[in-house]
Amino acid sequence: MPLSTANLGYPRLGHRRELKRALEGYWEGKIDRKALLSELEALERAHLSLQRDKGLTYVPVGDFSAYDHVLDHAALFGILPRRFGYRGGPVDLDLYFAVARGTKEAPASAMVKWFNTNYHYIVPEWEEGVTPELTGEGPIERVRRARAWGIENVRPVLLGPYTFVRLAKGPGVEDVRRAVLALVPLYGEILRRLEAEGVSWVQIDEPALVQDVPKEHLPILEEAYAALVGGLSSLRVLLQTYFEAVDHYERIVRLPVHGIGLDFVHGKARNEAALAAHGFPEDKVLGVGLVNGRNVWRTPLGERAEWLKGLTRYVSFERMILQPSTSLLFVPHTVKLEKKLSSELLQVLAFAEEKLDELALLAHALDPSPEIREAYREADEALRRFAAAHPFPAARSEEHVGPRKTPFPERWRLQQERFRLPIFPTTMIGSLPQTEDVRAARARWKRGEWSTETYETFIREEIARWIRIQEDLGIDVLVHGEFERSDMVEFFAEKMGGFAFLERGWVQSYGSRAVRPPIIYGPAAYLEPITVSWTVYAQSLTDRPVKGILTGPVTILQWSYAREDVSRETVARSIAWAMREEVLALERAGIGIIQIDEPAFREALPLKHADWEDYLRWAVETFHILSNGVQDRTQIQSHMCYSKFDDILDAIVALDADVILIETARSHGELISAFEEGGYPNAIGLGVWDIHSPRIPPVEEMVALVERALRVLPKELFWINPDCGLKTRKEEEVLASLKNMLETARILRQRYSG
Repeated sequence: MPLSTANLGYPRLGHRRELKRALEGYWEGKIDRKALLSELEALERAHLSLQRDKGLTYVPVGDFSAYDHVLDHAALFGILPRRFGYRGGPVDLDLYFAVARGTKEAPASAMVKWFNTNYHYIVPEWEEGVTPELTGEGPIERVRRARAWGIENVRPVLLGPYTFVRLAKGPGVEDVRRAVLALVPLYGEILRRLEAEGVSWVQIDEPALVQDVPKEHLPILEEAYAALVGGLSSLRVLLQTYFEAVDHYERIVRLPVHGIGLDFVHGKARNEAALAAHGFPEDKVLGVGLVNGRNVWRTPLGERAEWLKGLTRYVSFERMILQPSTSLLFVPHTVKLEKKLSSELLQVLAFAEEKLDELALLAHALDPSPEIREAYREADEALRRFAAAHPFPAARSEEHVGPRKTPFPERWRLQQERFRLPIFPTTMIGSLPQTEDVRAARARWKRGEWSTETYETFIREEIARWIRIQEDLGIDVLVHGEFERSDMVEFFAEKMGGFAFLERGWVQSYGSRAVRPPIIYGPAAYLEPITVSWTVYAQSLTDRPVKGILTGPVTILQWSYAREDVSRETVARSIAWAMREEVLALERAGIGIIQIDEPAFREALPLKHADWEDYLRWAVETFHILSNGVQDRTQIQSHMCYSKFDDILDAIVALDADVILIETARSHGELISAFEEGGYPNAIGLGVWDIHSPRIPPVEEMVALVERALRVLPKELFWINPDCGLKTRKEEEVLASLKNMLETARILRQRYSG
């Protein structure tokens, strides 16, 4: 008999980004609510039907979302901010989107990276006095709908109460035990209703259990799950973990649930060691996460099949459910849509659909037929052949470099003499609005309808127009707008050796935002200048400094699909040495301010504190590889966003960037408190405008945010800037917000110039 198989979650976007188009069409008034709901239902049905047809024993239901699964749970429990006018009861669709995107009157809830991925979730705000309540029957309705579509083998997916509380913020979660136990009756009611529907298994996701769990939280988990499961008779609960090895293994696997899901890809070594040391309870099922849900490379099927046989030392085959290591949310839909990749590369790739096929093959690991054994052998051989054809070289002798030799105060004096910037200098992060005209121009050029000359003329005209706009507004350090870039990683990767690119390989970053990660198949190679001509052209149009803007090596690594047989440090160093050539080329061309963007610097931080030191060591060094070759009078800036930075401030200081620009507005200024003890030694800009919301922030709000920061940071080193790039915003929103940002700077200069 083959093993039972299950999936933990499926990509939401649709093969052709149908989710993106439906959401944006609704927000722009091009389709009505009925049409939006119809499109969402069609997508969910298609994805569930595909998973059923792949032969899964259990199909996940409830992982699909109109925007974000964490926000779905906040809405289900009535934990929404009062500033949106919510006072309990059912949550309207427009209210749901308002919390995610903001309104003219109310800023959006904070948006943060989902553990160590590039997916962003909406942070629940549990305000003082809010009592959770069930606002609807979402999980039960999803099950009924799936069965109406002919999907009987459903396994509902819920975000667990402990993880929900650990992700939330506000007075309501300051007492973790009280918050978790306040949610338990609601989860219990959902489970009882699912049991009444005849559901056999429910998947409760607790990824927070792979982080460093305080020992005092273990009794809370034991109490909560005893209460949840105690009243059930037929419904079984699988507590699912992923992204790393579970913390406190020996206590977690003995929680009063019917099964535990473990990640044997990213947490393989630690979870294996825990199994060997403590065994596995005989009364539980083990969810075996064996197919990588976060990368696009094929699974070495023969190797994994042999490993599965060895797992029977601890758990019998009858008590295993074979699964991906995580939800497949992080990979594209199917390789079948890729028509331009080399046959060599196609032989070693597997996207969401193909990973379900791999599960079906691995389910026969105990007694494979000759055909399945051949499939195992072919997969392993294809991966070995590819690795041999694209080796990464040994470390370079000059690999270990330090920060710039001249201390910051001396560099800053030389830079101030060069640029003559006022107090509270203003700048932007990089990209400017990519209108329909810009996107259409790029599409015509890529289809061959426009010549390169025609396309580049269009881009130059757009750069010139926005240089004039920035000068007229009074911005001090300008950007050229990045109109030639479709994506901040893809743009650089497609101009270097060692990368491959996808046509339909879109994955969700947040809401309607989709990205198309490149594939790193070999060592990065610098082939020719990438940004120099566009930046030099923009600089030729103005006497004000124009920044050269590059994406840093950690972010390129983190937002790409890197080889699994090469260490992340090796890949990052390869990228760093290639990108260093671009930094030096910009400086030789006369560009005096160079910004190295590392928005994924915090995101890539390992989930276990024990692994932080090693990661931060090489991550900081890759930044130094780019930054330490320039002259003292060349200013190095860096940008980071949408992560929790207070616990890695020492590493950010160690980067020794002359100016660091960090998101603050979206998180409502929470980062500022992290500077109260040690301050920050170099120049800093804390974002005053949340660019992921259509809301135009008022001047008084921006001024208040800066003045809060000035309590702990010196005004002489403080910059005024948005949270992030402006590519996704409409031009009228950008102009209105920039005018308010410049007025903020004027008020502050007048107030503090003395």
